[in-house]
Amino acid sequence: MLGKICVRFLAFLVLLLQHGLICESQADIGNFVKTNGVYFMKNGKTMYLNGFNAYWLMMMASDPSARTKVSTTFQQASKYGMNVARTWAFNDGGYNSLQSSPGVYNENMFKGLDFVIAEAKKYGIHLILGLVNNFKDLGGKAQYVQWAKEHGQQVTDENDFYINALVKQYYKNHIKTVLTRINTIARVAYKDDPTIFAWELINEPRCTTDSSGKQIQSWVEEIAAYLKSIDQNHLLDIGLEGFYGNSVPSRKQYNPNTAIVGTDFISNNLVKHIDFATIHIYPEGWLPYPTEAAQAAFVDKWIQSHIQDSTSVLKKPLVIGEFGKSWKFPGYTLQKRDAYYGKVYNAIYTSSKSGGPLVGGLFWQLLAQGMESWGDGYQVVLQKSPTTAGVIGLQSRRLWSLSH
Repeated sequence: MLGKICVRFLAFLVLLLQHGLICESQADIGNFVKTNGVYFMKNGKTMYLNGFNAYWLMMMASDPSARTKVSTTFQQASKYGMNVARTWAFNDGGYNSLQSSPGVYNENMFKGLDFVIAEAKKYGIHLILGLVNNFKDLGGKAQYVQWAKEHGQQVTDENDFYINALVKQYYKNHIKTVLTRINTIARVAYKDDPTIFAWELINEPRCTTDSSGKQIQSWVEEIAAYLKSIDQNHLLDIGLEGFYGNSVPSRKQYNPNTAIVGTDFISNNLVKHIDFATIHIYPEGWLPYPTEAAQAAFVDKWIQSHIQDSTSVLKKPLVIGEFGKSWKFPGYTLQKRDAYYGKVYNAIYTSSKSGGPLVGGLFWQLLAQGMESWGDGYQVVLQKSPTTAGVIGLQSRRLWSLSH
């Protein structure tokens, strides 16, 4: 009789999860996620990631009249079982920035990030927080180089971000400021808050002026060690797209168009302070005039080659940090988007179920209703896309069953 009661109770819990009526409790989110080989571990259980990107959370939360967008997004994500969100802990220079000049911060924007972290905890969602952008959107490495130039440094290219001593010090100062920030709502330093799943060094790093990869390699080693000297509790990833470099030349054949962008998936992720690897997937934008068959073949090879390397060489977890399908490319249909999400999710689930290293994925990007102007073609509004929401929810349930 006791066994039947336990079985029925478990079935009831699964039913609640399927309908979004339970999520991780605040108590559950109170322990830091760690790695054990190719697995993420929390509370003694393997943790699998099903989540989303929402770079805009801090900016929207900095406006008290718009904060409901953040709360609604987390609520909707939790309803479909998502447990991690990737967002920006930067906005450098320009309008309504977090850091208007080196070391000068907008407290209202910082309070927005405080709110994001507090709300994420409320809904049982962990955060991957990026600390700078490779691109000029929201400032990025170009803004840091410009600041150094204004202070007399002989810098001529945005890729001096990786080698100029003053630029690196500016960035280290930003890292320290963010990590030691005391949340005005939670009353705890960011570095001590388990709601944060991981820090990310830079969104999609590239260095086109150094095809050897040595500059980014040295930068990752230096910056990762610095960050870990402040915070040993949280996981750390680089933010890589997955491009191969010179450490294993035969792997470069898998790069789209055999492109070299100054990163090296293998050597970069072998840095001891890097806890897990990431890849991004954008065949529509990466391949020249891609057919659907060519895109599908690329996605399969891209995922499988990185699974192999994470298994045999890195021996670290692998996460698909960004993937999506944009309505701006020819031939788009909602059905094709759902099928593509399903394809990526199946690769993650197959790996996870078999004990492989690919243990999570985050689609680009989730928006709340009424944010159409923030769309880039890849956006998903769960309330308006019930079929896509269903595909996402199914993945959450499958991964949840593996960890329980």
